[in-house]
Amino acid sequence: MLKHLHIQNYALISHLDIDFNTGFSVLTGETGAGKSIILGALALVLGARADSKSITDGEDKCIIEAEFDEYIIRRELYANGKSRSFVDDCVVTLQELKVLANKLIDIHSQHANLLIENADFQLEVVDAIAQNEAVLNEYSAHFEQYTASVENLRHLQALAKKSQQDADYIQYRFNLLDEANLEPGELEALEQEQYQLSHAEEIRAALVTAVAALSGEQGSAIEALRACRLEDAASELQERIDSARLELQDIAHEAERMAGHIEMDPQRLQWVEDRMAQLNELLHKFSAENIEELITLRDELAEQVNRLDSFDYDIAQAQKAVEAERATLTKCAKALTESRKTVIPQICERLMNGLKRLGVAHAKVEIPITPTEDFTPRGCDEVQILFAANLNQSLRNVSEVASGGEISRLMLCVKALIASTKGLPTIIFDEIDTGVSGDIATQMASIMREMSAHRQIIAITHLPQIAALGENHYKVYKADTATRTETHISRLSDEERITEIASMLSGKNATEASLKTAKELLCYH
Repeated sequence: MLKHLHIQNYALISHLDIDFNTGFSVLTGETGAGKSIILGALALVLGARADSKSITDGEDKCIIEAEFDEYIIRRELYANGKSRSFVDDCVVTLQELKVLANKLIDIHSQHANLLIENADFQLEVVDAIAQNEAVLNEYSAHFEQYTASVENLRHLQALAKKSQQDADYIQYRFNLLDEANLEPGELEALEQEQYQLSHAEEIRAALVTAVAALSGEQGSAIEALRACRLEDAASELQERIDSARLELQDIAHEAERMAGHIEMDPQRLQWVEDRMAQLNELLHKFSAENIEELITLRDELAEQVNRLDSFDYDIAQAQKAVEAERATLTKCAKALTESRKTVIPQICERLMNGLKRLGVAHAKVEIPITPTEDFTPRGCDEVQILFAANLNQSLRNVSEVASGGEISRLMLCVKALIASTKGLPTIIFDEIDTGVSGDIATQMASIMREMSAHRQIIAITHLPQIAALGENHYKVYKADTATRTETHISRLSDEERITEIASMLSGKNATEASLKTAKELLCYH
């Protein structure tokens, strides 16, 4: 339950602290006193969208803190638009805050009455009464798996279709590269061989000249070094000369061997040049920088060609997965449907009884179930609350036949039903009494007080009949200071309650008659 609320620098509230009790509490106050401001602050601490304009003029930040039985939730909003959320002084994300808040409190504002016209909300009501949370969780898990398997199948089918359309082109490109028998570094080796073949005569002539200079019969370098003999004093230098001579002899032999192997080979030269032309054409055709890129592309194309052959198998496997998930999901959906069908008669009966208690004597309610064409996130059912308020009136959608007051009464009955099965510790009703008065208001208050036997109920009301039935009465009011107007809240004593309810009966200034009626209302309850 909500035990304490602290608000600082929010709208017209500079500082507010208020304790709340168990049971049925009522909040009253003149129009514009600030009831909506307090409710807005509470919504903010529970995860509502933050707006820096809500910060009191001239302040840097506002702080709202709500203390529950086990948690203390705090929201800090800064003038720069940023905000931070805390649970028991630990920073949490806004989503984490909302998840927790939904388990702690339910704020039913006036616009929430429109939910009764929403098909998703109507289905949620049925599931709440049927206590379908576990079945829904199981269904949701399989729905996600089914959706993923359907998406995978569609993806494979799309790939197969596109690949089939591109199959001839893919095969053609692969054949070009595969038939080329590409080898890494081949083009560089061919370029070197082409240079040697096209310059064979010049290379051989240069080698012959080098051999003659090194080891020719007259004036060769080797002969000159052989004839060079130094004295013992220069023995180290002599060793180096001998070593150089031996090295030059080896070079001369290698050059002579190479010269003997170089031959003019026009046919080989033509093949090399043709091969180079073929490789360069492939590089240009495939916009590649080198042979290695062509080899990589060839291998990728080979995978695509092989993939074409495997699509039928992959699609068949994906179809089996979809069928298996569909079978499991169908079973879960049927369990949901049966659970809903079982509880709907009870829901209709309890809603009609509640409406009769609230003055709709001839209320009729039916909730037909219609199967959906396909799976939805909540099963295969659509439900619609059909309503008739008068005798001989046909059942129709709530929004088509119910007045504002009837919708308020129906929504209260729905909330009472949900509260009986859902363990929400706190429910706040913000003027759910719109469109009703007199004895009907008293009955609405009685229902809320009955609900408060097992949870905390707080009602923001403008009706004295409801205010009189509260176990705890809080008044919201505005007071002027030297510089500004501020909103305050206080818990009323027994005497103050009489005055407040009398004012609600007769206007701002209580009369003797209204004071007497107020006492009677309080004593009666």
